[in-house]
Amino acid sequence: PTQVIIVLAAIAYAAPVAEETKIEGLELADDFPLADLEAYFEHHLNGQDSEVNSLQARQFSSSSYNQLTDGTPCRPVTVVYARGTTQAGNVGDPAAVGPILFNNLASRIGLNNLAVQGVAYPANVAGFLAGGDAAGSKTMADLITRAASQCPSTKIVISGYSQGAQLVHNAAAMLSTSVTNRVTAAVTFGDPKRSQPFGTIPSSRTRVYCRQGDNICEGGIIITPAHSQYQQDAPAAADWIAARV
Repeated sequence: PTQVIIVLAAIAYAAPVAEETKIEGLELADDFPLADLEAYFEHHLNGQDSEVNSLQARQFSSSSYNQLTDGTPCRPVTVVYARGTTQAGNVGDPAAVGPILFNNLASRIGLNNLAVQGVAYPANVAGFLAGGDAAGSKTMADLITRAASQCPSTKIVISGYSQGAQLVHNAAAMLSTSVTNRVTAAVTFGDPKRSQPFGTIPSSRTRVYCRQGDNICEGGIIITPAHSQYQQDAPAAADWIAARV
């Protein structure tokens, strides 16, 4: 509801300033109500756009995938994906943009040609406000590096939604030149860092999806309806990736 959005925005920007802690440009008091903001994100970022999702045939129907680390043989394409704040598992539930993207990509390149590895990290509001969880960003960079060494011929795709998009930027900046050269595509959705580079990955290999009216993409903290509609962009993103792998 509009009232909730207004109240939360007021909380975030007008919290008491005693004993402030700076987080990604915001001055937050020690008693800043992170739990309330966490509940707000969870309400708005889980199980969205069910009408669109119900049309998607799901071969990827779990909220966690570890096909880089669980012994799955190397496949021609490996996606390392970071979910958004409060989303389930390590890629988001089957109705989230991650699994919808995987299914669309699998339908284009073949299920047995695709491996998916999610990034395990807290995905809490504090991490989002900090510009992306620092440990999670390092975990993502390590997974990308592992994909490059463990599967020398795989095409690596890195992707994320919301805070997960922040992790994509952060992780890309940590990669060596040789690993960066192995990244075939970087794709983000609802990206708070949309104007920032992906390390030294050429812009021709990157794609950012930011819907009109998405306050998160504009550097805010308000979850507008636009931020919950990126499942609709998954088919186009899959087309773009498939053309590059």
